[in-house]
Amino acid sequence: MSDKITTHWKGGLTFESDNPSGKSVIMDTNIEGQNERFGLSPKAMMLSSLAGCSALDVISTLDKMKVDIDDFKIDVSGELTDEHPRYYHSVIVDYHFYGSDLNKEKCERAVNLSVDKYCGVMEMFRRFATVETAIHFHVN
Repeated sequence: MSDKITTHWKGGLTFESDNPSGKSVIMDTNIEGQNERFGLSPKAMMLSSLAGCSALDVISTLDKMKVDIDDFKIDVSGELTDEHPRYYHSVIVDYHFYGSDLNKEKCERAVNLSVDKYCGVMEMFRRFATVETAIHFHVN
């Protein structure tokens, strides 16, 4: 299976990239002396991809387990190298579950399945970065 995308220059340092889903995203970067941004940072989108990949796994696994939660979010932070080419050398992924009667064991199982087995983006990150994960439960 392969994916193909096309990224098209929109002027300045702004680009539009399509996706096999038919959707597109605007990318740009911080430009000194310019306050306005039009899109997302490509490196930060990598962190979003990691969170999105794992979140899809976790929620679909919880659905199969018939586990109810009120809310769920993932915070991802990444530390870039100092030297060019700058890349994320360490990443922290924090899973946050919210609810009044959380099944902690099943939530942890869903996260572990994503981290250890299903999330391809997580595996890609492990090829170049140290990845730490933590699970947080917030009882309403």
